[in-house]
Amino acid sequence: RTGLSVQQMLTYAIEDEYLARAEYEAIMARHGTVRPFSNIIRAEEQHAAWLVDLFRAHGLAVPADTAKEKVVVPRDMKSALEAGVKAEIDNIAMYEAFLGGAAAQPLPADVRAVFERLKRASENHLQAFRTNLARWQ
Repeated sequence: RTGLSVQQMLTYAIEDEYLARAEYEAIMARHGTVRPFSNIIRAEEQHAAWLVDLFRAHGLAVPADTAKEKVVVPRDMKSALEAGVKAEIDNIAMYEAFLGGAAAQPLPADVRAVFERLKRASENHLQAFRTNLARWQ
């Protein structure tokens, strides 16, 4: 059980999407517009939009995007891919905690559906990062 409110979960989720987008923008600015970052960044933008829709549907204020202030750009592409792997593993763990098991607090159906969708997307992104990282080994 996370003990978090729906608003807190949504806030963690959107801040995570903001940070991923900002990091991938910074990585591409330094290392070029390369895959999988160029593909995944478009997905992160869509994910943030889904979360904005949930904030609005539940009458909650959408947090400002301050992620660019927190970005640390990896020194090379291998490090960037490793950071992508770690970020997606952390993201999946966050959604698993939010979705929980029998002990988890009930989530509104729309929130649960989006969290499940975002978890699946992170699993796909993780595979893309791992596949690209394997080329650097």
